[in-house]
Amino acid sequence: MKIIQITDTHFSPSKPHFNGNWPPLLAWIEAEKPDLIIHTGDLCVDGADHAEDIAFSLELMRQASAPMLIVPGNHDVGHLPGSHQPVTQTRLERWNGLVGSDRFIRDIDGWRLIGFNSLLLGMGNEHETEQLDWLAQAMADAGPRRIALFTHKPIFVDEPHEGDTGYWSIRPTPRGRLYELMQRHDVGLVATGHLHWAWKGAFNKTSLVWGPSAAFIIDTLEREMPGERLIGAVIHTFDGDTVASEIVAVPGMTAYVIDDVIDEVYPKPAMPGEAAE
Repeated sequence: MKIIQITDTHFSPSKPHFNGNWPPLLAWIEAEKPDLIIHTGDLCVDGADHAEDIAFSLELMRQASAPMLIVPGNHDVGHLPGSHQPVTQTRLERWNGLVGSDRFIRDIDGWRLIGFNSLLLGMGNEHETEQLDWLAQAMADAGPRRIALFTHKPIFVDEPHEGDTGYWSIRPTPRGRLYELMQRHDVGLVATGHLHWAWKGAFNKTSLVWGPSAAFIIDTLEREMPGERLIGAVIHTFDGDTVASEIVAVPGMTAYVIDDVIDEVYPKPAMPGEAAE
């Protein structure tokens, strides 16, 4: 079975900076004829506050002929407590009302594919607990199938037992719970996005893949990370109990640089008491 993973598309009707990458990406997807497409989040520029961003991006996704499963990113439903746009009930309900759910289970030959909302991990509330319990049950019910996990944020950036990386990866406490589940069950793949770096590696018996963004690369706004800067997608080929993952620089797509347009696409929020211009 061929599954194409796309991620971090950052589409918007009002901030169309990266929308031009959709036609070449769609053309490539159609030529590849996947059985399934999985989008690992940051579907849009600002779905956390604008329903029209989600609706617009979903209309683009419906142009693909293969079925698609989507999990949210931080620009879709918000991020950690204390951030500019924390995950809230309102933001979750907006996403779930338009997309259908922030998680999925799909069984294929030999595998159970599980998508979950990594933005709930680190919330320290009932949403986090409920999803971790759901994930544990979904993995326990996989039976003899191997498991592939799809989510937005990677489990770690530099090394498996690193400290809190803040914005970039799952926090240490929920990461530990994930490791317990991965040790207990046969998790063959964890595929994520978020970092805007493309990388393949492994942790114990699990293959790890960071999908490349379909929108932009990051130049000097953030530190160097493992992998490479490219724009594209991932082809995951499931065959029996094995999976092979290929990171692809999709022809015709533009490697936009977020550094050049950050103040237009993601302007810094005004501080309390700061006069609006």
